[in-house]
Amino acid sequence: MPDPNTSHLRSARWFGPHDLTGFIHRTAIQAEGFSKFAVKDRPVVGIANSWSELVNCNIHFKLLAEAVKRGVLMAGGLPLEFPTISLGESLMKPSAMQFRNLMAMDVEESIRAYPLDAIVLLGGCDKTVPAQLMGAASAGVPAIMLTGGPQEPAYFRGRQLGVGTDTWKYADELRAGQITQEDFNDLEASAKPTAGHCSEMGTASTMTSLVEALGMCLPKTASIPAVDSRRAAAAEATGRRAVEMALTSGPKPSEVLTEQAFDNAITLLMAVGGSTNAVVHLLALARRVGYDLRLDRFHDISIRTPRIVNVRPSGEHLVKQLFNAGGISAVLKQLDPLLHGEAITVTGETLADGYRDAAEPDGQVISKLDQPFDDSGGIAVVRGSLAPNGAVIKRSAASPELLKHRGPAVVFEDIYDLGRRIDDPSLAITEDSVLVLRNSGPTGAPGMPEWGMLPIPERLLRRGVRDLVRISDARMSGTAFGTTVLHVSPEAAVGGPLAAVRDGDPIVLDVENQRLDLDIPDEEIARRLANVELPAPKYRRGYGRLFLDHVTQADEGCDFDFLHKLPDEEPQRLPYGLTSGWQGGW
Repeated sequence: MPDPNTSHLRSARWFGPHDLTGFIHRTAIQAEGFSKFAVKDRPVVGIANSWSELVNCNIHFKLLAEAVKRGVLMAGGLPLEFPTISLGESLMKPSAMQFRNLMAMDVEESIRAYPLDAIVLLGGCDKTVPAQLMGAASAGVPAIMLTGGPQEPAYFRGRQLGVGTDTWKYADELRAGQITQEDFNDLEASAKPTAGHCSEMGTASTMTSLVEALGMCLPKTASIPAVDSRRAAAAEATGRRAVEMALTSGPKPSEVLTEQAFDNAITLLMAVGGSTNAVVHLLALARRVGYDLRLDRFHDISIRTPRIVNVRPSGEHLVKQLFNAGGISAVLKQLDPLLHGEAITVTGETLADGYRDAAEPDGQVISKLDQPFDDSGGIAVVRGSLAPNGAVIKRSAASPELLKHRGPAVVFEDIYDLGRRIDDPSLAITEDSVLVLRNSGPTGAPGMPEWGMLPIPERLLRRGVRDLVRISDARMSGTAFGTTVLHVSPEAAVGGPLAAVRDGDPIVLDVENQRLDLDIPDEEIARRLANVELPAPKYRRGYGRLFLDHVTQADEGCDFDFLHKLPDEEPQRLPYGLTSGWQGGW
């Protein structure tokens, strides 16, 4: 059992003193119906809940929060739930990514300002997970994450669907005349059958998987389906562990989120064929704890890491099948030779301790490390005259024959220009063309929306063309696919080379050699850029203006520059017992 002494708790500074401030703090809690004994000599565990009726991925979080509270109470703590901003991919405009940093600030300042000894982060949808991790990392209070789990698979005319991946495919079939609008209406009625985040390895499922590799959740909990009773059992166990973390003052996020932990997360990202969006989020999170993670680290790890998970959009199955095959812990077990298994997790034990007894691979959803589905990881980094600071491509979801390609550019100034002209019969485009979308990055869009999977022109779809090389300074949905180069940095709106591309310019993509080049003389690129008129800022006031003034580029994580850990910041360190470990079970 942890040391029962509670005099060191943060909450004791609020509730312990027998003076006027202590009186005010205690009466504030008693006004909610708690007795004075509720805060006497016991840790206070905050539950940061991103529940919202605007975010279907997180709609079941009220019930999960109750299970967390049950665990906290069982362990002798006081659970206090508080709301934060909730970011939903489907409904939020112009982009949920624009508000990730705002949510991170909300989480950080709520933790910092209130009498909380440990935090349970309750998130699931794409941006809620990284936002909560970023905020908690900066706040420095012991924190543990409980993710919401994937929704149940959808079925359409007897076929199992991935929520996004198959939607994009059927949308192309509709535009190609292969299915009818009535067919598409039937798809709409069946696409999202339950609560939970994306059922394939989209951004949400990727980020929740990476939480386990980072060591920020209990082992074997990342991929439990949202509606499975074991998800609530994991919530209860998370609440119990949060109390133990409060009493021992750790580990804190900065003590878990080490350089080794990020290597582990990147290794898992490549092995599962995960979302390119995870690159941006990991870059941002690393800077919150003072680790200057670089884009090339992703490529280095990708080269050495085979893809051993067969889940859409880089495979056939869904996350529910991954869970049934042993879940993320089974994947980590196979990756053991490539991992820093000694990295400490929120359990107080090592990452390897959490996956040591995991299931063996089934060969269908999870393969052995020496019998992979692909020899290298899912994401590659490319650089060159078109992306001096780098860009990414999800090669596991690309057309192999297009990974080395030279073709003429077809340029769209922004998403509105794309919408107007992509199906114009007079558009000069062939299957060798390279679609280029600019002014869609962090400041150009703004918010770097998921516009990167540019649509194939209708007349090419009707001829059977299903992929083209596509390049942009935007992101794309983790459920999407195709030969799409994303996150081009620096973006066009700040004067990056993407602003210099003209229709017909030859563009060279060579993923094996990490190249992305505008194949014209450097002097001509410089001449064009010198004459580029940068777009006017989209916002003049409010949060939008703050975002434009302080957001970093994609290769640094699109966080605010003033939220990076400062070089002279010392982490708060209090002793905690790493040797005792977590004995709770779930």
